This record gives sequence, structure tokens and C-alpha cells, in this order.
Amino acid sequence: MNGQSGVVRGRTKYGKPIMIFAWIAAAALAAVILLHNNPLDDPDTQRLKKICGCVLLGTGILSFTVFYHKLTVLPKELWNNRRLIWRLAKNDFKKRYAGSIFGAVWALVPPVTTVLMYWIVFDKVFHQTQSSAATGEPIPYVVFLMAGMVPWFFFQDALSSGTASLLEYNYLVKKVVFKISVLPIIKIIAALFTHIFFTAFLLVVAVLYGCRPSLYWLQLPYYSAACFIMVLGMCYATCAVTVYFRDLQQIIGIGMQIGTWATPILWNISLLQHSDMIILIKLNPMTYIVNGFRGAIYEQQWFFTHFYSTTYFWILTALLFGLGSLIFKKLKTGFADIL
Repeated sequence: MNGQSGVVRGRTKYGKPIMIFAWIAAAALAAVILLHNNPLDDPDTQRLKKICGCVLLGTGILSFTVFYHKLTVLPKELWNNRRLIWRLAKNDFKKRYAGSIFGAVWALVPPVTTVLMYWIVFDKVFHQTQSSAATGEPIPYVVFLMAGMVPWFFFQDALSSGTASLLEYNYLVKKVVFKISVLPIIKIIAALFTHIFFTAFLLVVAVLYGCRPSLYWLQLPYYSAACFIMVLGMCYATCAVTVYFRDLQQIIGIGMQIGTWATPILWNISLLQHSDMIILIKLNPMTYIVNGFRGAIYEQQWFFTHFYSTTYFWILTALLFGLGSLIFKKLKTGFADIL
């Protein structure tokens, strides 16, 4: 009883200050959103961005207030088991290529092959040209293509493997003392290892094609971390639902095929500059990540110059993580019985 009382007192002690800070931060951010003005932006589009931003922010802070104790359980579990997570993630990555001669080298083969295929078809056969969306200067197509494909490959690999994490490690799910909340994140960290290698390969190719290293490249870890957090929140929802509805994996696979074309990876978003479709494309959070990689590598843009896009992405990511946490917590009681 004393232990339980201590936990309750701890939650009460730190919960109220955190809640007050969250409301103050949300109010400040709402004020910045409403007062921010971009003279180059269309007034109607800017008004829509302000409305969407405030609605998402209001939804987020209200959800955080109502479900505070439930939403904070998962981050605490991940932090308390961080050493176990790191050890399991390294073992998972090694296990993928155990027994093969070239080992982890095979992690780079599928994405590099895909990039080469697109490069040959669009650049060498159809002679497609691309230019920077910010400066209008011509960009080598292979650099343009890889800057879009590298974050997309990470998102695709992380979401697919994270969704199947509970099914793959079903023998751990049945252990009473094991924290099953660590399973999705270890699959995403394992995918992150491949992403780091592929990002380094992208930078080498960029230098070979005339892109000079700059301070803007320091933003790449930021965009990778942003993608990591977003896909982690999504995976907590998808892996929990997949236990009860196995067809979700196939649906996600189809969604990935559609997403390849619904995200400006193979084409430049500037093509939709005067189209209403650009609003729908920008609602796709991976558009922010892909454009961020390109902005860092060859457009020399800082992430904070895209105020509305950055604000929208992080509010949406917070909502996705909170929703994923609630779905995972709600459904996990039946995992052991079904698996």
C-alpha cells in the first residue's frame, strides 16, 4: 500500500507542474501561429494553415490533459528499459543477415538497386531534369532522387518491421515480466542502422556530383529523428491492431506503394505550385521529411524557415504518438491470449 501511495503522490507532484507548463507552451505556440505572417504566401492558404495549426494544437493539448497518466506510461517504460532496447536492437540487426557472407552489406543492396533503376529510367532513358524548388538551379537527378528515397526507405522499412514486431517476437509477448512496449522500437532502431549507412552513401554521392559540404547538412540527424518519432507512434498503433487483424500488414504494403507517388520523391513539389493539390500533398508528413533532406543537402535551407510545415509536422507527430500509445495500452491485455 505504501508503495502504491508513493507512486500516486509522485504522479500528483509532477503532473500538475507539467500540465501547467504544457498549457503555457501551447498558448505561446498558438499565439506565434496566429501572429506569424509570410508576405510571400497566399492569404487564403495562410489563413487555412493558421486554422489547421490551432485546431491540431487544441486537440493535442486537450488530449494530453485528459489522458496524461496513460500517455506518460509508455515514454517512462522506454526510458527505464533503454539499455535493454539498445542491446535487443543490435541483436535484431545482426540477426537479419546472420549466415550470409556479406552480412550487413545486403542492407544497402535493395535501396541502391532501386535508386539505380529509377536513375537509369528517368535520367538516362527519358532524360528527366530537376531543379531546386527554392533556387531554381539545376540539380543532378541522382542527388535529387536519393535525397527523396533515403528517408522514404527508412520510413518504409521501419513501419513494416515495426508493425510486425509483436508477431515476430510473440514468444516474448507471452512472458509476464517482459515489457512488450520495447518491441516496436527495437525494430525501428534496427532500421535506423541501415538508414545511417544509406545517408552516408547519399552524402558521398552528393559530393561526387558537386554538392559542397555545409552546415546545413547538420540538419539531417534532426529530420531522421523526426521521422523516427513519427513512425514510432504509428507503429504502436499498427502493431497492436495487427495482432487482431493480420491483413493490416498487406494494407500497409499497398499504402507504401501509393505513398511512393503521393510523396514528392520521384517528382518535384514545385510542379504543383499553382495547383490545389499541393495542400493535400503537404498534409502528408513525409513531404516535410523529404523536402527537409533536400533543403539540407543542396537547397541550403534551415528547417525553421518553414514555420507552418514544421509546426504542423510536430503537432501531428505528437497526436500520432499519443493515439498510438492509447491504442497499444488498450489492446495489449489480449496479446498473450491471441499470440
